Amino acid sequence: MSEGPKPLRYEPIALSDESTVVAEFVPEAGREAAYQSEAELEKAFIQRLRAQAYEHPRIASEAEFVDNLRRQLERLNAIAFSDAEWERFFRDRIAGANDGIVEKTARIQEDHVQILKRDDGTTKNISLIDKRDIHNNSLQVINQYEAEGRRANRYDVTILVNGLPLVHVELKRRGVDIREAFNQIDRYQRDSFWAGSGLFEYVQIFVISNGTLTKYYSNTVRDGHLAERRGGRGRGKTSNSFAFTSWWADAANRPITDLDGFTRTFFAKHTLLHILTRYCVFDVDRKLLVMRPYQIVAAERILQRIVTSTNQRRLGCMEAGGYIWHTTGSGKTLTSFKAAQLARNLPAIDKVLFVVDRKDLDYQTMREYERFEKGAANSNTSTKVLQRQLEDPNARIIITTIQKLSRFVAVNRQHPVYDQHVVVIFDECHRSQFGDMHAEITRMFRRHHLFGFTGTPIFADNAGSGGDPLRRTTEQAFGDRLHTYTIVDAIRDKNVLPFRIDYISTIRTQPDITDKKVPAIDTERALLAPERIAQIVGYIREHFDQKTRRAASYRHDGKRLSGFNSLFATASIEAAKRYYAEFAEQQKELPPGRRLKVGLIYSFAANEGEGDPLPEEEFEAAGLDQGSRDFLEAAIQDYNAMFGTSFDTSADRFQNYYKDLSRRLKNRELDVAIVVNMFLTGFDATTLNTLWADKPLRAHGLLQAYSRTNRILNSVKTYGNIVSFRNLEQETNDALALFGDKDARGTVLLKPYAEYHQEYRELVAKLAGTFPPGLPIVGEAAQKAFIRLFGDILRLRNILASFDEFVGNEILSAHDFQDYQSLYLNLHAEFRNASEAEKESINDDVVFEIELIKQVEINVDYILMLVEQYLLAKGTGTDKEIRAAIGRAVDSSPSLRSKKDLIEQFVDAVSASAKVDAQWVAFVAAKKAEELERIIADEGLRADETRAFVENAFRDGGIPATGTAITRILPPMSRFNKTNDHATKKRTVLDKLAAFFERFFGLA
Repeated sequence: MSEGPKPLRYEPIALSDESTVVAEFVPEAGREAAYQSEAELEKAFIQRLRAQAYEHPRIASEAEFVDNLRRQLERLNAIAFSDAEWERFFRDRIAGANDGIVEKTARIQEDHVQILKRDDGTTKNISLIDKRDIHNNSLQVINQYEAEGRRANRYDVTILVNGLPLVHVELKRRGVDIREAFNQIDRYQRDSFWAGSGLFEYVQIFVISNGTLTKYYSNTVRDGHLAERRGGRGRGKTSNSFAFTSWWADAANRPITDLDGFTRTFFAKHTLLHILTRYCVFDVDRKLLVMRPYQIVAAERILQRIVTSTNQRRLGCMEAGGYIWHTTGSGKTLTSFKAAQLARNLPAIDKVLFVVDRKDLDYQTMREYERFEKGAANSNTSTKVLQRQLEDPNARIIITTIQKLSRFVAVNRQHPVYDQHVVVIFDECHRSQFGDMHAEITRMFRRHHLFGFTGTPIFADNAGSGGDPLRRTTEQAFGDRLHTYTIVDAIRDKNVLPFRIDYISTIRTQPDITDKKVPAIDTERALLAPERIAQIVGYIREHFDQKTRRAASYRHDGKRLSGFNSLFATASIEAAKRYYAEFAEQQKELPPGRRLKVGLIYSFAANEGEGDPLPEEEFEAAGLDQGSRDFLEAAIQDYNAMFGTSFDTSADRFQNYYKDLSRRLKNRELDVAIVVNMFLTGFDATTLNTLWADKPLRAHGLLQAYSRTNRILNSVKTYGNIVSFRNLEQETNDALALFGDKDARGTVLLKPYAEYHQEYRELVAKLAGTFPPGLPIVGEAAQKAFIRLFGDILRLRNILASFDEFVGNEILSAHDFQDYQSLYLNLHAEFRNASEAEKESINDDVVFEIELIKQVEINVDYILMLVEQYLLAKGTGTDKEIRAAIGRAVDSSPSLRSKKDLIEQFVDAVSASAKVDAQWVAFVAAKKAEELERIIADEGLRADETRAFVENAFRDGGIPATGTAITRILPPMSRFNKTNDHATKKRTVLDKLAAFFERFFGLA
């Protein structure tokens, strides 16, 4: 008897919350056409939030603010504080006297459950924010809250989460540059965010908008930007700047810039709470990283695929995984880390394996993972360690190389881990994971989800001809593409820089010597001609300062640096050797201080010539022929002599040499690294801006190599510089069409020199005609017009500066440029002083390009050289001209202007009978000691502690505004009195010491 039909079983395909990023944003019809004031913009914004179920309490004082916070925390935690309990909890767990932005951010991101000591001696956990069920949190909006610090400030709009201000919004009327909103938040931090109980230091995310354009950024972007300015670090933008603000977008990467659309999406309750609780990473450097929309979409698509395929019982097959195409430089490591972290927390998942293909990626990815979460990534150095970690239930995220994982599989044909539920994430999956190892690993792990991240996928058009024909493309190996963010998207969003390419003609070869007409080996032999090698090295040396912007100075990781550095990609080991030898030959007569610091690294490439545009090199020198190994050994000894290290070509020491060279490239301690294939993929160094290329490049290999240069760093670094000694124009266009779109060239590559220079000529003509040199600019409207015009000229000069053709075609003389720059800085000081004085703001539509002036900073050495000329010319009649030149140079320098009286006093006192340098050092030391003692006396500071504090500040490059060091120098006073004198005193002393530091830093 046959069985009847079985009852149907219904199972959910996927269980998930609402997506954080809207799939497709459609603007509402009927946009506002009438003029909208800032007040009207704010009113409409709040109405929209109220419609989205935000409460809108009236809070006008700090007492009301704190009472509201108490009520919200009581509601969230189902508790009623006694007055004594609340006072203790608020003082010790929320508003500690020594807590700053970093400590308060850590409390929200890492330690959001605080312990309350109750009156009866028991303890209770108190959540500041509910991260498990986000809808338990209350959202309120307040506006025009007034805080009294150094002066009264009235804040536009603040979002309270359970009573704590976690998001702050600063608005400007339509048509005003939103950078002014960014600058205004800076002013609030200086003046009042710290005031009272310092609750506004809990703000995690800032939003700035002029109605038309809206961006967001983290508190540490703002705090770091201020610290650089306060600590004399403002000589150029670093990663703590407006350049690191982000656009919001939908899942198709369409930016949502209008405030109304931004409010409907970003400020949707579930979206905002997801961002605050899931999509922020507080790294080990104590920087808060707020993920960008495309990163959030990718992480959620991976999570969704894991849940869906698990529910459908589709583990271990293509439908269980997929790949993410996010262009190189867009933050794939952060995205993959967050995806791994969220996958680890899924109850069904036993382990997350993060698999990399090369030891350089292993090293770099390990460092990145450790930066995001200390101890989260258990890297391993051997198969035995990997086995222990695979068997350890507490090792939930494991980083390993595909080679180690393959060896483990080969040795352990039967192992319990193969039956566990694992997520496998491949970093840079365009590499060799398509081989037999990939197939073996995915066959052995039976219950797996396989995901790949790549900036340059393998399509049919750029696939090699070797290996398994069923695994040649990324889609064949990993499954569906889950999300795409191309180089065109990233450049449009200003998350990476565009490229500028110079094709430099070298010695003319015979007409038949082209890659297409003769075998490649013959071409390369012709291209290795000694005279061509010498010519290229000569070109690099001659143009190095120009291309790497050595005249520009900026702060990076607490150090002052000048310009950027570079990679030199060569076609073969033989070419790398010849170039290295030629650099040594051309520089041998130069003193060490004037030589470029050149490093060399290469190793054996087992699969060279198999069609891969960038063949992989092994990480050992053992496979090299003896001559190449001996040459490399000698180059490493040169490196050891340069840096005081002790590396060689033996296995472990060679790997350590790679790591050390990598670190020095990142820190800009090395000028040129000559490579064959190493460092051309997977290597990130923000200080690197130039690739010298004498190498055939194509497809994903070309874009990977180019992308070493286009990481965002500061306003001086406006593009990645490619100097190619081969004609790669067609290959470049083909690669951009493949990985961007057919129209990508106009977005990804800078315009030709002639277009920029034509625009520059027109602006300079307008400047000279409207504002003749030496004449005052009268009236606010004229001053604003000059500021905008000169700012446009500064931005263009910054782009033009590394074009060879610009030398001698600057149009403006150095004298006139200094005069205009002095006037620009005078107006900057006047407008800022007016704002500080709290007059009606006259500068809400003025943005100064001070960073672009600081990059060509006139330094003390130049001034002392002029002083020497002044002494020699005394009594000859030209001394007055030189004295005027000194004054003009100081006036045109943002950093020396605050030291003008010192320089003038020195010029008046200097003697021709002793060395000017020695007199200057003694003069500065005496003035520095005198002014510090005055501050100590005026503020009643602890003398010895203050001198030590200042000495450490000059050693470290800035005045520390947080931590206990500043507290130790203050005179004794209560930290919790009603008037908060401690906070006011601390801020006053910090301001005075910061001004003192700025005045004397870098003078001697």
